[in-house]
Amino acid sequence: MGSDLTVVNAARVSYAKESTELTDRDRRLIAFLAREGHTSPFRHAILQYEVYAPLMVARQWWKYVIGSAHYEGTGDSLDAWNESSRRYITEEPVFYIPQADEWRSAPDNSKQGSGGSVAFEIGQEAMERLIGLVDRGVRNYEWALSVGICPEQARLFLPAYGMYVRWYWTASVQSVAHFLSQRLAHDAQAEIQAYAKAILTFVEAKFPVAINELLTKGDDLV
Repeated sequence: MGSDLTVVNAARVSYAKESTELTDRDRRLIAFLAREGHTSPFRHAILQYEVYAPLMVARQWWKYVIGSAHYEGTGDSLDAWNESSRRYITEEPVFYIPQADEWRSAPDNSKQGSGGSVAFEIGQEAMERLIGLVDRGVRNYEWALSVGICPEQARLFLPAYGMYVRWYWTASVQSVAHFLSQRLAHDAQAEIQAYAKAILTFVEAKFPVAINELLTKGDDLV
């Protein structure tokens, strides 16, 4: 909803002024707003995404919705999140299973994140063990449904963190910039970093000036 002009016009409404076409003067205004931390105009520009990702990615992502109401000076959050629920649906589960060459080692000097790739043989065994775990979980899940156990309890048999979930995320440009400023970082978890790159592509198409200024000049303010 909106465009870079939305940010400009939200900023100028107190002077009863409105732009109908983005000018260099408007671009300078957006840069000034981002640089000086005048972020409320960015919250009138809204994006909505439908996301399909493993639960471990979804739960990292969710914290940006929880935290978005607490940015200094922002007031109420404009973020919304609605997720599919296995209390109600019984569609075939889909799982994220890294291939043998995609398993990463623990980092040397940190309790979080990851290091380089593990040996291929270890990755191969990890992949096979995870496939076995998923297969057993799905069989147990299907058994529970077949004997009449309700879906909201049958789902307990499914290995949760690798299971794909689907949700709608609606957020202001400011909130999206906050997410991107952290999840595009080189030390962000590789899986969520891949999603952040896709989110950036979409937001750049709709709000190229606003997102560039927020990420390059105001990323410590969002």
